[in-house]
Amino acid sequence: MNKHFGLLGKDISYSFSSGYFTKKFEKLGLTNHSYVNFDLQNVEEIKDVLSNDKEIVGFNITIPYKEAIIPFLTEIDPKAEEIGAVNTVKVTENGLKGYNTDIYGFQKSIEPHIKPTHKKALILGTGGASKAVKHALIDLGLEYKYVSRSASEDKYSYEMLTKEVMQEYHVIVNCSPVGTFPKVDHKPAIPYEFLTENHLVFDLIYNPPKTAFMKHAEANGAKAVNGSKMLELQAEKAWEIWQEK
Repeated sequence: MNKHFGLLGKDISYSFSSGYFTKKFEKLGLTNHSYVNFDLQNVEEIKDVLSNDKEIVGFNITIPYKEAIIPFLTEIDPKAEEIGAVNTVKVTENGLKGYNTDIYGFQKSIEPHIKPTHKKALILGTGGASKAVKHALIDLGLEYKYVSRSASEDKYSYEMLTKEVMQEYHVIVNCSPVGTFPKVDHKPAIPYEFLTENHLVFDLIYNPPKTAFMKHAEANGAKAVNGSKMLELQAEKAWEIWQEK
């Protein structure tokens, strides 16, 4: 029996997942397994994909559908429900079951870089990935604050990032798509001049491997990490889920 897998997203030709899983299947000798991109303009189109292909076993989800997919699920893992975002779906006899492996991937990839002085984190962006990041930071014992274009009670705006704020928050995680290929010269609008060697910046983006965000942070002495390890870890966790009987 053939087993089909894929990535659900929008404008995802750059994606890591297809190449990663295709190589994995080749390495394991799984000639009946294949992985493709479901590049959909609307999340509703997933119903057509599933009705046209009865051999789909599971799929990953990326921007902008990590929250939008939830109404299409018949079941959701408790951790994914708590986070409020899904990045992995398993096709079961009863329908679609959603999981979140981003939290595992992010936590395991940032943990080695966290120092005792890292107490507070800024999360750039408020989409589905940022929700998993928030929960991982809480699990690691860090306080957090979101940063968005407009301020609210639990969010700074970018204009509010003063020298004092930057001195208080030593971990900065970019969960926005700003700086992704092909717009590689773009970067989040933070005051890079206030970064120091005490800062850790983590970019969920992996293409390019070193983003403008990371380059400008490093130029001011900060440690910079990209999202490639996170992607591998969350992909392997998704593979485990798809293999479970």
